[in-house]
Amino acid sequence: MIFRILEEQYGQKSKEAKAADQRFMQLALALGRRGLGRTWPNPAVGAVVVKDGVIVGRGWTQAGGRPHAEPEALKRAGEAARGATLYVTLEPCSHFGKSPPCVDAVIASGIARVVSAIEDPNPEVAGQGHAKLRSAGITVDVGLGAAEAARDHAGHFRRVRDKRPHVILKLAVSADDQIGAAGHKPVEITGEAAKTRVHLLRAQCDAILVGIGTVLADNPLLTCRLPGMEARSPVRVVLDRALRIPGTSKLVHSARQTPLWVMTSDFAEAPAAMKLGAAGAQVMRVAPTAKPPGLDLAAVLHALSDKGITRLMVEGGSRVASSFVASRLVDEIWLLRGHEAIGADGIPALDALPLSSITGSSAFKTRASETLGKDILTVYERV
Repeated sequence: MIFRILEEQYGQKSKEAKAADQRFMQLALALGRRGLGRTWPNPAVGAVVVKDGVIVGRGWTQAGGRPHAEPEALKRAGEAARGATLYVTLEPCSHFGKSPPCVDAVIASGIARVVSAIEDPNPEVAGQGHAKLRSAGITVDVGLGAAEAARDHAGHFRRVRDKRPHVILKLAVSADDQIGAAGHKPVEITGEAAKTRVHLLRAQCDAILVGIGTVLADNPLLTCRLPGMEARSPVRVVLDRALRIPGTSKLVHSARQTPLWVMTSDFAEAPAAMKLGAAGAQVMRVAPTAKPPGLDLAAVLHALSDKGITRLMVEGGSRVASSFVASRLVDEIWLLRGHEAIGADGIPALDALPLSSITGSSAFKTRASETLGKDILTVYERV
């Protein structure tokens, strides 16, 4: 996809007008990101209504996916929306779903111009929203902020096009590329600043996935534990081919507070599934693999997509991480590198794969890098 501002739309505008458009679109993008991890299965959209250079309305997609961003912003703008400009990070919907089409609300509000970051690939929209706005006499400019919008809506786009979530692999590795000490002994790899960033990423994802090995070794909770953001915890997903997850685990004990989905196979015994169900967990069966014994990751992702998941964070362990990388199912990688070594007897980050299969691969490019205390965060994205 080519992201550019169409010359016929922006070529004649003054520098001041272009700068204003960019500023207001950046605000809309920032507003939309407030909903990441909360709006699934809908995209997290942001919208701003501006009249005579003054912001008169702001909105973003609410928890659960509705109300949508545009009606929220227009409601706040009220009569001031008449003759104003609407900046929105995704093409307004043009079809009836669980709420009326957003384009109808835009047209009824008297908006004179719409600046839309990017077209929605959903076949029920796919340019029809923009066309309906234009047919109503509204000026429509498309493309401003498209690259950022595509990144923000990557989960929605991936689910529409490939029937799977956008997959973000998080790896915390030591200075010598290990993720744990021998025998799964507890070891601190990164500091508090890095851990805070990881919890924020959890809050911005719809679901977080680990393998049964991580559950048995670490007994994790997998929630967001930032102050005031506990309710932003994602759905917890465990890959457990034979349903070995113990009823005493933190995940099972908290299943009624934070959703727990256990992905298993037909080999798993029914009584174990019934016990998990009674504890509040949801058991989902998908196709297994024979070599190595496990679950078909493509089938897992398809099942999660069917449940509405658009952004999936994969957090461990090394075999799960390497399986996702080897299957070419990773779209984005957050690599956190600590400053101390663990030693040759540690647990490799990607099991049998070298870490260079990410860091030195032409399939990924570096998007960003920053220092978090003594640690380094590098974000890679698939080319």
